[in-house]
Amino acid sequence: MTSERERPQLAVPAGADLVDRASNETQTTESDFTMSGKQEAPQNPPTFGRYAEIPTEQLSAEQKEAYDFIMQARGMCPGPYRIWLQNAKLLKAMTPIGVYFQNEMQISKAEREIVTNCINGKWATAGYSNGEHEKLGEQVGLPAEKVAALIAGLPTTFEEPRQQVVYELTIALIAPRRIPEGLYRRAIALIGDAGLTDLTVLIGYFTSVSMTLAAYDVPAGASDYRPYK
Repeated sequence: MTSERERPQLAVPAGADLVDRASNETQTTESDFTMSGKQEAPQNPPTFGRYAEIPTEQLSAEQKEAYDFIMQARGMCPGPYRIWLQNAKLLKAMTPIGVYFQNEMQISKAEREIVTNCINGKWATAGYSNGEHEKLGEQVGLPAEKVAALIAGLPTTFEEPRQQVVYELTIALIAPRRIPEGLYRRAIALIGDAGLTDLTVLIGYFTSVSMTLAAYDVPAGASDYRPYK
């Protein structure tokens, strides 16, 4: 029989002990790091469609500055701005544009709602903006059946010449179709270059609103302005 003293010892590859110890240390460190909570940011439940809004007490200094900026400018942080708040620089860039289209634009509020409801009809997945601007369109004096036609993408007409040309321009641009010379000249005669440029930029601005709300699947009737009231 071979004694314990005579049994051959298995050779251990050079450095194997160091590898094992390093692996054990790595596992311990990763486990401790995960358990400490330092690796993952706090997870808030969705509050606005798919989006989990950041409670005001969790805002970074830059986000808090952006939040104060829009509250001073608009008195609220509405709709897509609640989502844009996580990107503080974007929120601060978009806020003056939104203020302009609320208070300073060269077309009327009724004309603005013709444009926005046409955009809502184009991007039908934006449920929240559809619901909000259907109500706003009626509040600024547009007949309910015409607002419904805009959203449904059905043909309609407006007795007021400026409203009619705004409608024709918008549906042509978002189709998309080329603006014919006759329509262009009629638009310049009725709303001028200032009104026409307002309309074209409003189409782009409100498309970004619709795309944001669609991406985060914000439904019609979502709670307003919370937790940023």
